[in-house]
Amino acid sequence: MVRSGDLGQRSGVIGARVHYAFVVLGITFVALLFAAGLRSAPGVLIQPIELHFGWDRSTVSIAAAIGIFFYGLVGPFAAALMQGLGIKRTVIGGLILMSAATIGSLGMSQPWHYVVSWGVIAGIGSGAVAPVLGAAVVNRWFATRQGLMIGILTASTATGSLIFLPIMAWMSSSGAWKPVVIMVGLGCALLIPVVALLLPERPADVRTTRYGADSDAPPGKPVGRPARLALDVLFRSARTPMFWLLFATFFICGLTTNGLIGTHLIAYCGDIGVAPVVAASLLSLMGLFDLIGTTASGWLSDRFDPRKLLFVYYGLRGLSLIALPFLHLGPETMAIFAIVYGLDWVATVPPTLKLTNMAFGEAEAPIIFGWTMAGHQLGAACAAFAAGVIREQTGPYMPAFIAAGRVGRLASAA
Repeated sequence: MVRSGDLGQRSGVIGARVHYAFVVLGITFVALLFAAGLRSAPGVLIQPIELHFGWDRSTVSIAAAIGIFFYGLVGPFAAALMQGLGIKRTVIGGLILMSAATIGSLGMSQPWHYVVSWGVIAGIGSGAVAPVLGAAVVNRWFATRQGLMIGILTASTATGSLIFLPIMAWMSSSGAWKPVVIMVGLGCALLIPVVALLLPERPADVRTTRYGADSDAPPGKPVGRPARLALDVLFRSARTPMFWLLFATFFICGLTTNGLIGTHLIAYCGDIGVAPVVAASLLSLMGLFDLIGTTASGWLSDRFDPRKLLFVYYGLRGLSLIALPFLHLGPETMAIFAIVYGLDWVATVPPTLKLTNMAFGEAEAPIIFGWTMAGHQLGAACAAFAAGVIREQTGPYMPAFIAAGRVGRLASAA
């Protein structure tokens, strides 16, 4: 194993071929992957938790909604912490909270236990290991190919679902929920020493520069107390129409992805007679194609107008959601939906980050992206809770899908 103290003595180019920025990229990818696994777990746990404790759908959904909300709210403050406290310490702190919250939930017996553990604490922890981490790492370690790199890191969300969802669904297929919790908690704990040993703060720590940059071209660095810095950046950027456009469209992005589909698709499939393992496989199929779609979106964002890309992405997403309740829900139809929706799942992130960099500059962009990401998760939280209430009050999920599809078309127009 390599000790953290050895990093300063290591060349930034490994084996004279691989820039150390790509090692950082790989470690960040894995950290985001585990955060994605934690955030996707509540969708698998809805029915097992209902069966084990007798809690209703809206009660279980509110814990998922609160977790998603804190996941987004913490983002801009985490981005500011990464500027002051450092990326490594912020990520380690998030992983500790994620592991402690999930393992601690093994002893829960009341609904508020679930809300506090999986909602509040896990939400805060995963918010420190969120897409803002990807934005901070890309801006700090890459001067070129930023769109492609953020596309790869964003795709870790899809890869997390691809890896974890079928396993978690299989573990919970008999109604058991504790094996899922143990797997997620231990996975986060095992990642802590990896980050501590192998993730340097800046290129200078391994005697190199940003990938594609000259030695005299370091990225800018805001200064100040993390919480105050995050709020100061918010107040400045909130005076511009671009900030609110990005915030509003990302709100809709979250509403139409992890809030509605990510949280409720497995439960929706259960309502129509599709087994949980099969439903989780559909989400995994989405994850596979999102890995392709988001990486391709990053490549496209380096070459084309990001506004045009977002127009296409949101338009296709809205139409897909409106069509879903009216489709014949056979295996082939659901697979086609999963492929189409997967290609568009978080393809919005690379062009949104590019617009943020263009409008506000690379130094403050991760923090502003964190605030727009808070809008994303606020939209996701609203959908996670509202869809559960709609299902509880009306019976089917159809009204939730149609409403989400309509706002997706609004985002396309915006």
